[in-house]
Amino acid sequence: MQSNGTDAHPLFGGAFSAVLPPGFRDVSELREIPDNQEVFAHSHTDQSIIVELLEYQGHVTGRDAARYHFEDVACSNEAAGPGGSQVLSVEPLPAAQTSLQESESAWLLHGTQLVSKFNEEAENAVSLYLGLFRLPQYSTDALVTFNDPVTINPLSSSAVSESGQDAVPSPWSLEQFRLLLQTLRLLNPDVFG
Repeated sequence: MQSNGTDAHPLFGGAFSAVLPPGFRDVSELREIPDNQEVFAHSHTDQSIIVELLEYQGHVTGRDAARYHFEDVACSNEAAGPGGSQVLSVEPLPAAQTSLQESESAWLLHGTQLVSKFNEEAENAVSLYLGLFRLPQYSTDALVTFNDPVTINPLSSSAVSESGQDAVPSPWSLEQFRLLLQTLRLLNPDVFG
């Protein structure tokens, strides 16, 4: 599916919606995705966006909650070792700048991770932006992650030449990811059970 980058796209069967960047592919059309995730990939780059509904982590608060989820993603990406991941910044997302008014607080974390694809030895440097929306009334942390590869190892399966391709869509930008965060809306709270 494609998007023009201005229309809201339904998420989780219409329970949420958000404006997604143009040129996305719904990964669920290619492989099975867990019910608590929506995964979108750029049609011509290794960029991806993951929207997840996770268990609320009440033992961490504020920016520490964003760091907790970043470290959890690092473990999943096997990037938790020395030098494998680094938090660069954590900033609050003001309620006035988000559409998800049910959120107790919202955070934007920027970090980097060294990630291998498909259990390869070659590691790619990925800039990771993580939007966290805290929804304790639903026992949920909504996590929106933008994976933006910075350096592709020449030995990685991602190191594919794009020569000869015409009209390749531009890579997604941080501004487009911020628009997704600003437009994320809850339409049906029954999604929480």
